[in-house]
Amino acid sequence: MVADTNMDILGAGWSFPLKIDGRGGIALSRHETDIEESIRIILSTAKGERRMRPNFGCDIHNIIFAPNNATTWGLAARYVEEALGWWEPRIEVTEIDPHPDPEDTSRLLINIKYRIKATNDARNIVYPFYLIPGRV
Repeated sequence: MVADTNMDILGAGWSFPLKIDGRGGIALSRHETDIEESIRIILSTAKGERRMRPNFGCDIHNIIFAPNNATTWGLAARYVEEALGWWEPRIEVTEIDPHPDPEDTSRLLINIKYRIKATNDARNIVYPFYLIPGRV
């Protein structure tokens, strides 16, 4: 069996959320699934949350109490681009489009378009970020 080197370079990692496979071991995610899970982990982790790696994560959590407006959308795009550029070297982010969810004014939908460098495969993911409405 010949290995697909483009797929091998994408790697594998523990599945997220953590699961047990059919043999009782830790389930692994591979290739594009591993990258998508990595993106979600990066964006879901607030900087400082991991004691042994305090710079890991995304600053988007700094705007959790911000209003759902254009300024917040711009900050969200910047924070997502910075975090993915630093922590996920397997991809190139090509576009980030944050916009309010028409069904929930407290939710910001962040459409992230990216290209997997090893395979030149264009993909996208929509990451929901929940804002907590504050009082002025």
